[in-house]
Amino acid sequence: MKCVASTLAPTSQQQFFLATQANKAHYFSNIIYNTIYIFILANWFWSTASRAEAKPAPREIMADPAPAPQTLTPQFCFSTVALRDFLRISRSSIDDSITQNLNALVTPSTEGFDPSSTATRNHRPPHSRQISPTACQNFKNSVLFPSWQARSDVLNYCASVATSPDPDDPDLLQRQVESARERERVVDERLDPYSARFFPKEPRTEQLAAIVRQERGVEAIIRARTWGLVKERCGGVAADWEEALNEWRKSKEKP
Repeated sequence: MKCVASTLAPTSQQQFFLATQANKAHYFSNIIYNTIYIFILANWFWSTASRAEAKPAPREIMADPAPAPQTLTPQFCFSTVALRDFLRISRSSIDDSITQNLNALVTPSTEGFDPSSTATRNHRPPHSRQISPTACQNFKNSVLFPSWQARSDVLNYCASVATSPDPDDPDLLQRQVESARERERVVDERLDPYSARFFPKEPRTEQLAAIVRQERGVEAIIRARTWGLVKERCGGVAADWEEALNEWRKSKEKP
């Protein structure tokens, strides 16, 4: 019995051979599994990329111009808070964010990555990419110029209000009383060198005129800056923003 058991038990060489064969089988099975996994992953990637290329180009997203007040009244102009709020909102939505508005007009590239593009250094910042002439023209005609025109209309109307008679001025009676008191006051500069000074309260029309002049100056600076960025990104536009705005106005007047 001992002889039979010894013949049936594997020797150390046989055990080593069997272990080596098991390791080889495990190794090749891992290679086959990894190959199949990579093949499935590659098929999923290329199918996803093809579906992404088949998608239509995204639509251009442009900012909407700030709506002008529906009805302009003298009270709107004399309420300097409402006047300046309108100008601030319009400028912030169009001019202050002009870079973001222009970037929104850039259509993402539909072509694949070109490795040769890294061979040369590009000194141009990414936000200065040129925009298609059609997108630029639509932005100027539909957003930029209407916003500028709305602000110009409001400032022109308030300027006319500032130069018109103001019988409803609530401080008119108070100023008349102060003027009458000033005429009755005895002035003796020898006793009081400052007694001749008289500073009546400024009418609200004059206050409005000063605000309109100030806002027109701010408007000119903002439009010049905005137009400089538009020229840089769009190209082929008028050198002066006033000239471009006048051309747009003339085109709107044509039947």
